[in-house]
Amino acid sequence: MQKEECFYLGKIVSKYSYKGEVLVKLDTDDPEIYEKMESVFVSLGNSLVPFFIVNSRLHKSSLLRIQFEDVSTEEAADQIMGAELYLPLQLLPKLTGNKFYYHEVIGFSLQDSVHGNIGVIKSVNDSASQALFEVEKDGKQLLIPINDDIITRVDRENKTIFVTTPEGLVALYLGS
Repeated sequence: MQKEECFYLGKIVSKYSYKGEVLVKLDTDDPEIYEKMESVFVSLGNSLVPFFIVNSRLHKSSLLRIQFEDVSTEEAADQIMGAELYLPLQLLPKLTGNKFYYHEVIGFSLQDSVHGNIGVIKSVNDSASQALFEVEKDGKQLLIPINDDIITRVDRENKTIFVTTPEGLVALYLGS
């Protein structure tokens, strides 16, 4: 399994007990749906290694307390401390309406209410405080904020996201 075929679930942040249990900080709005997993992929070096779960339960909101099958001592838990956890993309819960996963909309076209087709989404930049669509049109790159106030409709069937961009934003890039 390659990282490109998976989504980031969280990171092992601390040991919980002398029996090798660990606490995982989950990167999700719905931690409870990951409480009954049977296995996860743990990033060790450049590989994703499957780890089977004996027991897991939520611990203080977004932390998941996990006992892995072959991790039964503090020393074994030390070996995986700080490791990232991944799951296959097909296990992501389906989103509907205007909600979407960033990887899902790569290649979608962006339709602005004023300017029409303003390009194709090449990637999503979520490293800044405001996530941005990186859109390409006629060799030019546009950065469009991902915001509920801007996105009016997501049409998965036609691979199109309809937006109403702030006045002057598109003209800034395309000069139209």
